[in-house]
This record gives sequence, structure tokens and C-alpha cells, in this order.
Amino acid sequence: MKKTTLLIIAVVAALLAGYCVVTYNSLAKASQEVDAAWSNVEAQYQRRSDLIPNLVNTVKGYAAHESETLESVMAARAAATSITLDGSNMTPAQFEQYAAAQSSVTSALGRLIAVAENYPDLKANQNFLELQSQLEGTENRITVERQRYNDVVKSFNKKVVTFPKNVIAGMFGFSAKEFFKASESAQAAPVVQF
Repeated sequence: MKKTTLLIIAVVAALLAGYCVVTYNSLAKASQEVDAAWSNVEAQYQRRSDLIPNLVNTVKGYAAHESETLESVMAARAAATSITLDGSNMTPAQFEQYAAAQSSVTSALGRLIAVAENYPDLKANQNFLELQSQLEGTENRITVERQRYNDVVKSFNKKVVTFPKNVIAGMFGFSAKEFFKASESAQAAPVVQF
């Protein structure tokens, strides 16, 4: 009877250990997917930041007296590129700061495009049209990557909070990740005045 009991205990312990290993590996892989998705979001923001100086310089040639708008775009870009996040180690406050900075860039770019509407020659300029098209494409890519990031975070968070995986997640320090949310300023419709 002792051998049978020991054998049952050994089998149950082995199954439990196997489950822990499989669950840990699943959580580790899901965490890496979240980090990779966040890197994709950052890559698209970097692409946008790289396009902004070219767009601003093109507009600057046509609209020299619109320097306030141009300066606000460059200031927003500088503020946004000065913030870097480690996807695997970001706090909610850091995440909010990053999202607010990117929202400022979006808002400033909207004002820049509105200014360009006042200049028919600029709207017909091939360089401006190409840059505007690239910027629009980049904004679409940012939206797609944000959605992918949120999908991966949702999947990861489900694993971290559901029983019994939440016990193993807690043992090994896995915690829920932040979703990418729209900033509060995105709730109001933009006002364009000429």
C-alpha cells in the first residue's frame, strides 16, 4: 500500500510540475508577443516622426508666416520622441504619458494639414501630396498596430487573470498589461479655423 500511495503522489506531483512548466512557458511566450506588438506600435510612431520634418519643410516653403503651426508640430514631435518605453516593464503612468505625447503629434499634424488647405499651390505640389499620402498611410498603420497590440494584450491578460493560471502567473511575477486607450482629447471633435 505504501508503494501505491507513493506512486500516486509521484504521478500527481509530476503532472502538477508539468502543468506549471507548460503554463509558465505559455505565459512567457504571450508576454513576448505583447512586447513584440508594442515594438510594432513604436515602429509606426517612429515612421511618422521621420516623415514630419520633410512635411514641415515642404509646407514651410509655401507658408512662411504659419511658423506657429510649424513650430507646434516640431515641438510635439520632439516631445513624443523624447519618451521611450520598455514594453515589458512599463507602468500605467508611463503608458499614459506616451499616449498623450503621441496624441499631441496627431493634433498638431491635423492643424498642419488644415493650414495647407489655405495654399492651393502647396496642395498641388507633388512632394507635399506624396508626404501627405505617406503620413495618412502611416496613421492607418498606427491604428492597425494599436489594435493588434490590444488584441495581444487581451489574450495575455486572460491568461494572467483566469484560474488556475493566475496562481502560476502570480508566482512568477506575470501581471496584466496596459491596453492602448484613446486620449481624453480624442473624445472632442477637432476644430479647424482659418
